Amino acid sequence: MTFTDRLRALQRRKQTVLCVGLDPDPARLPRPLRGESNPATAVRTFLQQIIDATRHVACAYKLNLAFFEALGRDGWPVLEATLQYMPDDVVTIADGKRGDIGSSARFYARAVFELLPFDACTVSPYMGRDAVAPFLEYEGRAAFVLTRTSNPGARDFQERRCDGEPLYLAVARAVARWSQELPGTAGLVVGATDAYALAAVHLACAGLPLLIPGVGAQGGAIDPILQVARRSPVLVNSSRQILYASDRSDFAEAAAREAEALRDQLLEACPS
Repeated sequence: MTFTDRLRALQRRKQTVLCVGLDPDPARLPRPLRGESNPATAVRTFLQQIIDATRHVACAYKLNLAFFEALGRDGWPVLEATLQYMPDDVVTIADGKRGDIGSSARFYARAVFELLPFDACTVSPYMGRDAVAPFLEYEGRAAFVLTRTSNPGARDFQERRCDGEPLYLAVARAVARWSQELPGTAGLVVGATDAYALAAVHLACAGLPLLIPGVGAQGGAIDPILQVARRSPVLVNSSRQILYASDRSDFAEAAAREAEALRDQLLEACPS
């Protein structure tokens, strides 16, 4: 079964397209956990409680590798433990934004798909096809390629004209071509903060899975997502709005409420 097929099956069964982003900042942990002498231990406890609180409404979790790397030598064990704690009925995404020459890319892919049991990884296309290809060669796994991201600086390069269209559309069309050779292995990262770009990518590459960040703290709108979900699988990510819904002892319950509310807003995007 391809990654895309598995994702659609999970979404259909659980009736959710919500992806919970795990970006654990020790400085923003709830107050009851800030007294822990080892920040890595506090992060591990925090993430496990967030997973327990949201697993019933999430079809995916996106783990931002930078936050684990910043924990130093304790970060890798926390990352492994968090992956091992995941329920069976979700997909996991390594948000590492990898993008290097072919030889390095092969080892990045090996790290996330062999040493760590991730289902997908975010990848930068800036260095071209050979930076992405190793991630597309793993059966049942996938690469989500950065296309039109949700950060303010995205327009610096992604909206530059390339053969008469924005660069992000050229990237999307290239990924669509690559995915024809290995169906079900590629998706696109398109932020909810630019409704026009989201619609344009969808029209150009309908059918490719879309990982959509920018909902919640970044202010992305829901309605444009519901429109593209009619023809393309979508994963809608929310991180800070869910993770840091409360800094008190009720943080897990608050996270569950935020996740449930967002899941409910996105019900129309679920496959039938």
